[in-house]
Amino acid sequence: MTQVSHPFASPEGLPAPTRTPLLGGDDPEHKRRELLDYFCQTFDLYDSLFDCLADERAWFNKAIPLRHPLIFYYGHTAAFFVNKLLAANLIDRRLDPRIEAMVAIGVDEMSWDDLDETHYDWPAVAELRDYRGRVRALVCDFIERMPIALPIDWQSPAWVILMGIEHERIHLETSSVLIRQLPLAWVQPQPYWPACTQARHRRDQVPANSLLPVAGGRVRLGKQDATYGWDNEYGERHIELAPFQASRMLVSNAEYFPFVQAGGYETRAWWDDEGWGWCQYAKARMPSFWVGDPNEPEQLQLRLMTEQVPLPWDWPAEVNQLEAAAFCRWKAAQTGLPIQLPSEGEWMLLREQVPGDQPDWLEAPGNINLARFASSCPVDACPQGDFFDLVGNVWQWTSTAIDGFEGFKVHPLYDDFSTPTFDGKHSLIKGGSWISTGNEALKSSRYAFRRHFFQHAGFRYLVSRYQEAITVNPYETDALVAQYLDFQYGPTHFGVANYAQTLASLASELCSRHERALDIGCATGRASFELARHFQHVDGVDYSARFIDVALALASQDSFRYALPLEGDLVEYCEARLSSHDLGREQAERVHFSQGDACNLKPKYEHYDLVLASNLIDRLREPARFLRDIAPRLRSGGLLVLTSPYTWLTDYTPKANWLGGIRENGEALSTHQALQRLLAAEFEELCPPRDVPFVIRETARKHQHTVAQLTVWRKR
Repeated sequence: MTQVSHPFASPEGLPAPTRTPLLGGDDPEHKRRELLDYFCQTFDLYDSLFDCLADERAWFNKAIPLRHPLIFYYGHTAAFFVNKLLAANLIDRRLDPRIEAMVAIGVDEMSWDDLDETHYDWPAVAELRDYRGRVRALVCDFIERMPIALPIDWQSPAWVILMGIEHERIHLETSSVLIRQLPLAWVQPQPYWPACTQARHRRDQVPANSLLPVAGGRVRLGKQDATYGWDNEYGERHIELAPFQASRMLVSNAEYFPFVQAGGYETRAWWDDEGWGWCQYAKARMPSFWVGDPNEPEQLQLRLMTEQVPLPWDWPAEVNQLEAAAFCRWKAAQTGLPIQLPSEGEWMLLREQVPGDQPDWLEAPGNINLARFASSCPVDACPQGDFFDLVGNVWQWTSTAIDGFEGFKVHPLYDDFSTPTFDGKHSLIKGGSWISTGNEALKSSRYAFRRHFFQHAGFRYLVSRYQEAITVNPYETDALVAQYLDFQYGPTHFGVANYAQTLASLASELCSRHERALDIGCATGRASFELARHFQHVDGVDYSARFIDVALALASQDSFRYALPLEGDLVEYCEARLSSHDLGREQAERVHFSQGDACNLKPKYEHYDLVLASNLIDRLREPARFLRDIAPRLRSGGLLVLTSPYTWLTDYTPKANWLGGIRENGEALSTHQALQRLLAAEFEELCPPRDVPFVIRETARKHQHTVAQLTVWRKR
C-alpha cells in the first residue's frame, strides 16, 4: 500500500496536539476556521490509521466475530456526517444511497445490529476512498457556509459537525483495537504511528505497586465544561464517598502475572457467572494480547497494533472488565482487604489530582491525546499528583454500569448513542488511553462497553467497601416510547379497536400468500407480532433504536414495564405483555427486528408477500422515494398496505416532498390521488380506501382520536 505524507505529522511522528474546540467565544468566523481545521485534522488522522493495513484481507475479514470488517468502519464515519446532516434537515440529498445504507448501522453487538456478512457486497477500498473524498468536500463546504452563532448549542448546525467529528474520533480508537486483533501479517507499522520503546523485560525490575490513602468527600458527576458532549454526560448526580485507598499505579503485566501463574483463569471462585461463562467460551489462560505460553513467561510477547514485541512487564495489563474484576477478587483473598475496581465517583475523586482539562493542556499530562506514543508505556512513566496514569496510557475499567444522570435527555439526532447501553451490561471506562483524543480525552467523557469487550483498557484497584446498585429493566420513562407501548399493547379507549391488531388482521386477510412480510415503521412491534400469526417470517424495521430495543425485549422476555403520565408529575406504572394478547414464543421466533431507514433500506429486505407501512409516509423526508424503492422488494402479486392520517408537516417532510394536501396547477391534490398516480405503473389498487380510527393516550384525561386512511395496492 502506498504511504502518504500527512501535514499534521510532528517531527516525532505523532500528529500535532489536538484541542477540543470550546463552544463559546466572541468571533464566529474564528470559530468557523477552528471547526474546519478540527474536521480536516480528524479526517486525515482517521485515513492515516488505515495505512496500517498491508493486505486486502485486512479490509474485508472480521478481526472478531462481533464486529464488522474494517471496510465498514472506513466508510461508516464518513456516512455518519451525511446521515446526521440529512436528519437535521441541513442537506437535501444523499451522496451515495447504496454505501450509506450499507455502512450506517452495526458498530457494537447491540441487539439490532446485523453482523451477518452474507448480507453485504462490500464496496472496493478505492470506491470508499473516493466516497470519503466527496464527504470531505461536502462537509468543508457546509462548514464554510453554515450560519454560526456563539455559543454553539444542541440546535446549532455546528453541533451536528462536532457530533460527526467526535464520532470519528471514537472510531479512530475502536478501529485501532480491531487492527490490533488482525493477523500480524496483514498489518504494517507506520512511522507516524510509533510505538513506545521504553520497557523493562525483567519482572524483578518492575517497581512494586502500593496503596495510597484518598480522602472521601462529596462528588458531583455531570458535564460542566463548555465543550461538545454526548447526551449521557449531561445532568448531574451527587455521591458521598467514604475514604478509601487506591493503587498508586495501574496494574502492570508483572503485577498481573501471579494471578495467571496461580491458575486464576482455571479457578471458578474468582469469577462471577458472566466472567466464568466468558472464560470458558474464550478458553482464556492469560490476557488476550499476550502471545505465547504462560508457563514460559520469559518467552511471552505482547501484540501491539502493528507489531509483536517481547512482553514489557512494566506496561499496564490490558484486559476486559471481567478479567479485571476476577483479579481483584483473587487479590482480596490474598490480602484479606476489600479490593475492587473503582466506581465512577471514586475515579472522579482521583481525577481531581490532575489539573485542568484537555482544551487547557499546553502539554498532555500523560500518554493521552496521541501526545507521546502509539502504544502503552511503563506504568511509572507519567506521574500525576501522588499517582501515575490517572488519565492516559490505557482506559481504566470501573464497577459502574452506565446509565443516565438525573435530567438525562436523548439527543434527537442520535437516539441510539446512549440508551442502548443503559441495560446493566455495559461498564464505564474512564481516563482515556494513548489514542483517546477529542471528547474521549475530557474529564467529563463517559464511554461504556460490554464487559467482555477489549479496548486499550486496563485497571487500578481500590480498597473500598462502596457498592453501587445496578438497575436493570427499569420502568421506561421516555415519553414517546411509553406512549407507543400503551398505544400498541395497552387497553382500548372509547371503544376503538387496537390499531396494530386491526391492520395486521386486515392485511393478512387480503394477502393470498403468507411467507414473508415487512412491517416498516414498526415502532414497538405489535403489528409485527400480529403478522407473525399468519406469516412464516416477519421483518420489523424502525428508524428508532429505542423502539427496536423495546420490541426485542418483548420478544425475548414477554413483558416490558413503562410509566405513563397521569397528570403533572404523577405517573401510572404499567406493563406490556405479549402473552396478554395471546402472543407467545411461536410468534416471537418468526419476527426479526432491526433498525433501518425506510428511505434507504439495505438490499437484504426483499421478496415480500406483504409490506405494511403504518402511519409512515407523512413522517418521511422523501415519501415518493420510499414508494419507488419499496416496489422491487415485493413479489409479483404481493401487497403494499399504506395507512396514514396525512398530517403533512415541514418538521418531517419538506413541503416540496409532500405527496398531497397541496394545490397543483391551482387544483387541490389529495394524498390518495397522488398515491394513485405514483403507484400506477407498478401497482393496481385492490379495493377502495377505508377509514381506520385509532386513539393514543397522552394523559389520564387527554387522548388523541385520529382517523387514518388505509389503501391497499397489489404489485403487478
